[in-house]
Amino acid sequence: MISKKVINIGSIKIGGRNPVVLVGGPCVIESESHAVFMAQQIQQLCSELHVPFIFKSSYDKANRTSINSYRGPGLSKGLEILQTVKDKVGVPVLSDVHSITQVKVAQNVLDILQIPAFLCRQTDLLLAAGETGKIINVKKGQFLSPEEMFHVVIKIESTGNDQIILTERGSSFGYNNLVVDFRSFVILKKSGYPIMFDGTHSVQKPAASGNVSGGDREFVPALCRAAVATGCDVLFLEIHDNPDKALCDGPNMVNLEQVKTILGQLKIIERSLWNIHS
Repeated sequence: MISKKVINIGSIKIGGRNPVVLVGGPCVIESESHAVFMAQQIQQLCSELHVPFIFKSSYDKANRTSINSYRGPGLSKGLEILQTVKDKVGVPVLSDVHSITQVKVAQNVLDILQIPAFLCRQTDLLLAAGETGKIINVKKGQFLSPEEMFHVVIKIESTGNDQIILTERGSSFGYNNLVVDFRSFVILKKSGYPIMFDGTHSVQKPAASGNVSGGDREFVPALCRAAVATGCDVLFLEIHDNPDKALCDGPNMVNLEQVKTILGQLKIIERSLWNIHS
């Protein structure tokens, strides 16, 4: 099934019969130099493979398991760093917004405002984001069925905003585990909007390592191949040059060295799909 709605970010087109887009970067901003380095490295790989690229990193991870966990540089400094990435690397940027106050400030820098999974039903936040007129990416809560996301869409559309992306990121399967139901892509596509697959959070094991989350990054490539074959429009990967030393979500982040192989496999699947639909 092909998304009816096509969303434009500069020269990047999301949805329709356009190539799968990569949204990627470190889970959280660790420093300005690291963010710029990662954006440059990923952009170079994507350019070689002709994959459109949007940089992602969080200025604040507000839902960390422990009060002692690193959250990021904060709203003001984090947005400055994301602006630097835009200026130096020339790529669009995406990050999470957690409150109406953040939306009012972040809209001045971010090309895509992302609503975290835990906040996907927060009506006032959805409305505030929609009213900016920016592109809104909403992560489906681990606790929601795909059908329930249609109510989220209606909330944003009520502001006159139809620049919407919906993200599948796995569903709770008992405690401390997630599973991806690929029927979700078919259902979410009925909204008419582009669908994103979060390949790294889908292998997360929330709070499974005591005061931090665990994960199984070995399963990321297989899930991504399945998602592209099922028809997702955007692939979301949290990427790090040394995941085991990352300050957040290391166990489920993809190593930078793997990205070229993963994207190469996905391009083969994508070409096969184009042959099927042609």
